[in-house]
Amino acid sequence: MSFKLNLITLSLLAVSTSGMAANFGVGQANTTAVDTQKYECKRCTNVTGYRGEVSVAAGYNDVSDIHAGNALGTAKDGGIAAVSGDVHYQGESGYQARIQAHQLGMDNGFAHLSGGKAGLYEFSLDYDAIKTYKAGDVESGLWHNDGMLTPSDSINIFDLAQRREKIGLGFDYGQDFYGVFVNYSQEDKTGHKSASLVSPSPINFGLPTDATTKQFDAGINFSGQNWLTELSYFGSVYENHIDHLSLPYANDVYSADPDNQAHQVALSGQYNIGRTFMNGRIVTGRMIQDDNLIQMTGNPLQNWDGQVDTLDGRFALTSMVTNRFRIGGSVDYSKRDNKSSTAEFAQYNFNSLTGAFRQNTPQDIERNTYKINASYRIASGYRLQAGYDRKDVERTFSDREQTNDDNLWLKFNVRALDKVNFNLKAEHANRSGSDYEVNELTSSENNALLRKYYLADRTRNAVELKVNYSPINWMSLDISTRYAQDEYDDTQIGLTESEDYGYDANLNIAFNQHIDGYVFAGQQWINSNQAGSQSFGPADWMADVEDEFINLGAGASYSGLLQDKLTLGVDYLFSNSVSNTDVTAATTNPYGDYYSYNHSASMYADYALNEQMALKLTYRYERYFDTDAANVGVNDIPGMITLGDINHNYNAHQVMLSFTYQLR
Repeated sequence: MSFKLNLITLSLLAVSTSGMAANFGVGQANTTAVDTQKYECKRCTNVTGYRGEVSVAAGYNDVSDIHAGNALGTAKDGGIAAVSGDVHYQGESGYQARIQAHQLGMDNGFAHLSGGKAGLYEFSLDYDAIKTYKAGDVESGLWHNDGMLTPSDSINIFDLAQRREKIGLGFDYGQDFYGVFVNYSQEDKTGHKSASLVSPSPINFGLPTDATTKQFDAGINFSGQNWLTELSYFGSVYENHIDHLSLPYANDVYSADPDNQAHQVALSGQYNIGRTFMNGRIVTGRMIQDDNLIQMTGNPLQNWDGQVDTLDGRFALTSMVTNRFRIGGSVDYSKRDNKSSTAEFAQYNFNSLTGAFRQNTPQDIERNTYKINASYRIASGYRLQAGYDRKDVERTFSDREQTNDDNLWLKFNVRALDKVNFNLKAEHANRSGSDYEVNELTSSENNALLRKYYLADRTRNAVELKVNYSPINWMSLDISTRYAQDEYDDTQIGLTESEDYGYDANLNIAFNQHIDGYVFAGQQWINSNQAGSQSFGPADWMADVEDEFINLGAGASYSGLLQDKLTLGVDYLFSNSVSNTDVTAATTNPYGDYYSYNHSASMYADYALNEQMALKLTYRYERYFDTDAANVGVNDIPGMITLGDINHNYNAHQVMLSFTYQLR
């Protein structure tokens, strides 16, 4: 089942609200014994009125492929315009307001409006627009018309793109020891995405998207001298306005994403005693999915009547035992109780009925996670940390009902050296569990030797090193490198081994007060080995997958020109990704090409007309190329309807002139 608001998201929301954050600010200091009668702030000023900046931009796009809109902010070819800004208002009686905007008028932008009285209440209004592009002018031999996919001799042309528009309203009120918040948002998602079906030959088509997600959050919190608590509710409702799709000769050949909703109530709190801090939460929820099912022979249910009840809990403690030694730990509990409908369903063997019946098996999942850690300051600037994590998972009606993950890690931090700081981390992890069983209730159609990678026994060893080097005060170099290896020694069919390693380097240089620059580089390699069988027995073929990613970049800026009025800058980025897959059976057969690269550059000139007004001229360039052998032309494969060759190969340009006015 597909739920737009899952347990992990809601659990994070439950502990990330403003009322639950530990407050160690100056405002929370105990000043009861301090005599402040003779204190006088001679430089304090009460700034009222408006401040900030407003920017208006206009320019031109030279775009031949809408994919460039992901980098340029809009895929429109020709004239473009946008408004941005950040304006604050401060009244004399404590009333304040803020307006923020970023690239309004483009395909990707946002606006934020808030106002209220400081320390008492605040209203907010938000608008976000996000559009992602996959391909433009996609060709299809199917026309979508009110739920009907109609084959046609003429070609249907459309864009594979998704647009999200979200509007949100919020209210916060707080006074003395309590506070409340209420938030509502609605997101509309439209566009097309790629989909496929078999009826009777493979058909690829553009699936229309038209859905709405509504979310409502509310809560109340209380605080004391050394405690905080909050009771909150989070709710989400997903509505899909696209129904099941049909072909002229077959009804409901493609099922729509079902409507669903999720609700959670959370109680969380924090308490400290001296140098010991405790926090916890308990969250209970329910996810519901009750759309009608597509009716077919052997289906006894009219609707799914899906329901999953969730229970989540956490308790964490950290304590400074001495000025050098700190200990901490946490316990997490999560339960997913699937109470969805069960019934006897007729079994299919490919396209024919077998005459056998089998009951669907709703899966329950229960997780317990335990963590303990310690930190010891050996000397000033030298710290040693160690920890142990344990995760126990139980799944009903699964190939493996119990898995146990153990993880031991160690960190060593050095901050005492004059010009060099470094962090070293090493970890060893192991997964084991109950017997792996393939039975009639789980996956009798699978090879008995198959081990799913997330359930199989696994040993992981990883190490990571981070170094910061500042040889002189105008230069800084950051380097990090990492290596991790996973071994599945007991797996005969499935993923048998994988390794992931790479590095990142970042150099920042400030030559003088006017000239600075940066250079960065990063690479990552992911290699994996997989064993398979065509004979439903021991392994008779192997696959080696090698993925490589690289990112390179550089930039510089020069200010202080023309009597400190002109600043020039340039930025450049190169990225490349390559995936190679070799399948070895009697002979070695490589898969088709799958790689992409991107060059992007930006140059700008920022000129200050006076203390309040400035002009900025920006030029942006993108060169993008990718190739995926799985993308083929409309008529390249007899009997198959495809979306055509939707790989990319283009150059895109953007010129933008903006005017900025400073409010003082």
